[in-house]
Amino acid sequence: MKTIMKHSKRNSAYALVLAMVAALVLTLLGAGLLHICYGVRIRAAQIKRQTISMLAAEAGYETGIFWMSRQPDVLSGLADSDSGSSGTLVFENSRCNYEVQFYDFIGMRPVFRIVSTGYSGSASRVVDVLVVQKIGGWDMGACRIPYSESSTSPVYFTDTEVVDIKVHINDLRDSPDGRDIYTLGTPQFLQEVEMGESRYAGSTDKYGAIMGYFEGGISFDQPDVKITDEVAVQSKVDRFRASTKPSFVFTPVGTAAVPNPNSAVQLEFFVDSGTGMVRATNNCTVQGYQRAISWDYRIVPGSGGENFMKYDIYAYHYRPDVQVPLTFAIEDTYVTQTFADKESEPGGQIFVDGNIVIGSADYENMVVKGKLTIVATGNIWIADSVVVDGPHHGLTGLPHKNNQNVLGLIAQGVIKVIDPGISSYPVGGINNYPGPAQPSVPDMLVEGTHSYVPVGNGTGTDRYLPDPTVVEAALTVGGGGWGAENVMRGSHGGRKEASGVQDELILVGAISESVRGAVGLFGLDGYAKYYTVDNRLLEGVLPGNIWFGGKYVPAPAGWHDYRLENSPD
Repeated sequence: MKTIMKHSKRNSAYALVLAMVAALVLTLLGAGLLHICYGVRIRAAQIKRQTISMLAAEAGYETGIFWMSRQPDVLSGLADSDSGSSGTLVFENSRCNYEVQFYDFIGMRPVFRIVSTGYSGSASRVVDVLVVQKIGGWDMGACRIPYSESSTSPVYFTDTEVVDIKVHINDLRDSPDGRDIYTLGTPQFLQEVEMGESRYAGSTDKYGAIMGYFEGGISFDQPDVKITDEVAVQSKVDRFRASTKPSFVFTPVGTAAVPNPNSAVQLEFFVDSGTGMVRATNNCTVQGYQRAISWDYRIVPGSGGENFMKYDIYAYHYRPDVQVPLTFAIEDTYVTQTFADKESEPGGQIFVDGNIVIGSADYENMVVKGKLTIVATGNIWIADSVVVDGPHHGLTGLPHKNNQNVLGLIAQGVIKVIDPGISSYPVGGINNYPGPAQPSVPDMLVEGTHSYVPVGNGTGTDRYLPDPTVVEAALTVGGGGWGAENVMRGSHGGRKEASGVQDELILVGAISESVRGAVGLFGLDGYAKYYTVDNRLLEGVLPGNIWFGGKYVPAPAGWHDYRLENSPD
């Protein structure tokens, strides 16, 4: 019995030890599991705070982008400390501080920086992004053409058109809400199309039936291009003038005693011994002309694009006999844009407070060599083919990507190709072509003080523009549209063509216009148009920072996000 009891006590002791060991192991295991669970919860909370702080930082970035898209001019907005370029956003469980800054120039293109820091508890994240203004190919304030003081009509893309250029159309804000792009048949858009409006009007899909036309894709609800914003246009024009050399700022005064006088500068481009040259004749007088029924309208300044007026189209022009043309190299006009102690690459700038006539009787010399932007507060009349010098692709005819020659034309009025028929005249007689009656020679001299200046090709009664008429330039039209003057409307005679019913108008470049302008009537009059985007322009190679896109996108490799170095998370 004693032996049995001794073994029993010993077994109980072993059991107690095992129980204690088991309890200890389970306690340690439980503590470990609790620690792991606590660590997981802490880590989950950290990740949650980091995620929330990142979302807050991105909200600050989006606010900065939204602020930029609403500015008439971002550089002017940044110069105003009260403009709202920086601020704080407070959310339920987070906050952020953001700021829009000017960063630098890439070539001639401004680069902006948005820095946004998000906070959630002890966590913080930073979004630091370099952004640039998105440059389009063909931007329209409205895809409509004015035909009276207060009325516009749609301009249709037809099934004969293959549109190989990026297109943006602002929101028309019409009621009832219809499509802001107009089609007949099955046109094809090979590149991206952006619409300011939504795809839907309530529950109605406005675009469902035509989505197959957009081979390059279509995006909706995009920011409006600022070409219709007169404050935005004026702001950039003012800065352009301030940065232009005074010797290349012209304020023409027309003194010829003619009906409907319009003062202008005549510009002629040519290349002399490998140097790009400009011949400028100041103080010209353009005889204007208005046909009773036409599409030759421009926006009434200060009307917000709601009202239109018929403007004086180009008939012909005179120069004062005492006016000696100024001839200079395009490189003489080169300046740099400067902002926040940063300078852009140099480029040429010419400013005209008035109208411009671009053309010569010898159109073969209308060649631009150099980088040049020209701004007119009035109209720009194109009276010849205008091309850039340098290598072009043999198959497409487009300027080679390494071609350094480029031309930009900006008008606060309209940019139009003239009708050369109005300027035709027989020696010793008057012009019997539809248009204003021109005095006979030599009576066309105004008291012997002004001389008639022919433009276009040909002599005597046979004056016309080349077919095709080629324009290689970026066109920005603040007061109306790009197109051709005196296109037939109704039963009267229309434009004078060099051959056939319609000449060809070839544009290689980009267009930004407040409304559409008449180019031609299919198979009847005017031009058959062929537009191709010059991809070099999309990189911002033009001098003067004169683009009006409302959308800002990250520059290549421009997005960075990270934690703050002292963040405990």
